[in-house]
Amino acid sequence: MLDANLKTQLKAYLERLQQPIELVASLDDRPASAEMRALLEDIAPLSALISVRYDGNDARRPSFSISRAGADMGVRFAAIPMGHEFTSLVLALLQAGGHPPKLDADTIAQIQGLEGDFVFETYMSLTCHNCPDVVQALNLMAVLNPRVRHVAIDGGLFKAEVDARQIMAVPTVFLNGQPFGSGRMEIGEILAKVDTGAAARDAAKLAKKEPYEVLIVGGGPAGAAAAIYAARKGIRTGIVAERFGGQTLDTLAIENFVSVMETEGPKFAAALEAHVRAYAVDVNVGQQVQAVVPAPQPGAHATVKLANGAELKGRTVILATGARWRNVNVPGEQEYKTRGVAYCPHCDGPLFKGKKVAVIGGGNSGVEAAIDLAGVVEHVTLIEFLDQLKADAVLVDKLKSLPNVTIHTNAQTTEITGDGQKVNGLRYKDRVSGAEHHVELAGVFVQIGLVPNTEFLKGTLELSRFGEIVIDPKCATSVPGIFAAGDVTTVPYKQIIIATGEGAKAALSAFDYLIRTPAEQG
Repeated sequence: MLDANLKTQLKAYLERLQQPIELVASLDDRPASAEMRALLEDIAPLSALISVRYDGNDARRPSFSISRAGADMGVRFAAIPMGHEFTSLVLALLQAGGHPPKLDADTIAQIQGLEGDFVFETYMSLTCHNCPDVVQALNLMAVLNPRVRHVAIDGGLFKAEVDARQIMAVPTVFLNGQPFGSGRMEIGEILAKVDTGAAARDAAKLAKKEPYEVLIVGGGPAGAAAAIYAARKGIRTGIVAERFGGQTLDTLAIENFVSVMETEGPKFAAALEAHVRAYAVDVNVGQQVQAVVPAPQPGAHATVKLANGAELKGRTVILATGARWRNVNVPGEQEYKTRGVAYCPHCDGPLFKGKKVAVIGGGNSGVEAAIDLAGVVEHVTLIEFLDQLKADAVLVDKLKSLPNVTIHTNAQTTEITGDGQKVNGLRYKDRVSGAEHHVELAGVFVQIGLVPNTEFLKGTLELSRFGEIVIDPKCATSVPGIFAAGDVTTVPYKQIIIATGEGAKAALSAFDYLIRTPAEQG
């Protein structure tokens, strides 16, 4: 299973083990069980602290547990954790073996102090770049707290379960047999949902924060760049965000960030966070901003209000809240979201293997999604509202060469249909003839661009008719002391490299504002 190079790398990692661990496999006669046995037989000889048994009696076969010898840790893979999940496997081995996690002491204490019994099940796919964050967070919780158990389940291996639970998006998490969440979740978000007192404790902690000279809202490329540039000026800098990475977390391949030949979105996001944390930046993640109250006069503090009731203050504020996938806003979209309506072809495409799907959107993202899906599913129908596809010519040519793709232009999506449980089709109207059509499908992938995250700013500062924050060439908004950067603004060309440049510019502009505006006394 593992080539010589991968064995060498894994052996080096396993030298960090501090305590013996035991892998216990539950196998059957499926080919996947033979693959799992081969993987475990490759791993065991790489460290004297690892032992393997094949007498497990878990109902899910093939699967294997990872536990510290003499303990009963609740970490299990009902999967052959290769691809994106290989890192999850390595971390689980190290953490079960006593290697300390990269987690702050407060979060560790919070996990260890959870009351109750928690049995998590995560359905994932090995091609999903969003799944590892969830798998790794829940595995770590299971290592740290004996009352937490977690199994990562490859939907491709356990198709009957996926169908029975009508899972049509990954990652999908169940807690104690009930739906818990879907999509990327970081450990702070998970803890906020299971620890009922977390919000109040967090708010009390944030309320004690001293005002910042620069307070950045958002943790994507623009927010990260702004934080780094502000901190390098030696001024008190804070960042508040729901998570680090922004839209890059949902990007599979990044090949146009100058000096980085190729990387993956989640890796890029992790690098952003690491770079920010290398400086004296007060990082507050897992926080949702509800409102921004401008300073009453120049030199005074603006106020950023959070969903948990806490307030943070800054002499300047940089808004870098980015954008999110745009909804098509037709009947059925919300009803069948995660039940056939999807937004990430890389993550959810494998769940539709051998089925018929549609892609809504003829821009680069839509055409790329259709090309990607065509290699997995039975047939792809692409729906474009305009009279021609908007994607780059090379992509359009590639799409048209595929035998299992049908393209409809001048087509207006009017409804996503379903049977009450999952998607079964899509209705569209021919904008030339007026004729209506219904296409039978198992899934619909929406790829029609982005919408800025500015709902909480309406009435606070000037927005464009598209909801973007209006800025001048120095990233200043219509409100003195408040700046903005990245995809949330009117700056053209929504690209990662442009967002980082705008973030740096916003920080420099904020610093210039600070040195030219005397602070309010008292």
